[in-house]
Amino acid sequence: MTPRRIVLWRHGRTEWNAEQRFQGQSDVPLDDVGRRQAAQAALLLAELPPDRIISSDLSRARSTAEALATVTGLVVAGDERLRETFAGTWQGLTRTELEERHGEELADWSAGSNVRPGGGETRVEVADRMVAAISEALRTLPAGQTLVVATHGGAARAATGALLGLPHEHWAALGVLSNCAWSVLVENVPRPDGIRHGPPWRLQEYNAGSLPAVALADDR
Repeated sequence: MTPRRIVLWRHGRTEWNAEQRFQGQSDVPLDDVGRRQAAQAALLLAELPPDRIISSDLSRARSTAEALATVTGLVVAGDERLRETFAGTWQGLTRTELEERHGEELADWSAGSNVRPGGGETRVEVADRMVAAISEALRTLPAGQTLVVATHGGAARAATGALLGLPHEHWAALGVLSNCAWSVLVENVPRPDGIRHGPPWRLQEYNAGSLPAVALADDR
């Protein structure tokens, strides 16, 4: 069976990104830089090519997804489960303000502790809804096809960790995704005898701005 691929794609830059302001589920649109980033990234991702696009319903992710839809002719399916982490009272605060007001909690959250930022969602809760939305889209995606998920940095990192089967306390080992960068997961298909070694998905690219290259096994 030919493996499928998942591309977890972070949205382009927003004004709040430039200000290092915590967005969470605040609906902040792309700025001019972000729109250019989305258009440039779409030209690359169109070469995969993608077969289906799903997107967070927040405008910064939806606009990013629409840039790819314009190039490919695909239709974007919006899903609120692909939103960024809800961060309660942290939303709208700059990094400096967060460090001054919530320094210890911020450090714990950044280190991977399953805390509720600003009284909002834990990383595990974010991963659960992300994986549910992705799994639903995969149910009707044939072998060998590619699903593009236009989403947010924290949500993408949580989903990646969960899909790879990593313990949640280790998800912080995955770095921050740059605006409009993506990560590629490839399905770990069973052998002809039906046995599959390892988790269902393997990480092929992380925080990428280029297309995956063919790689031989490291013992060849």
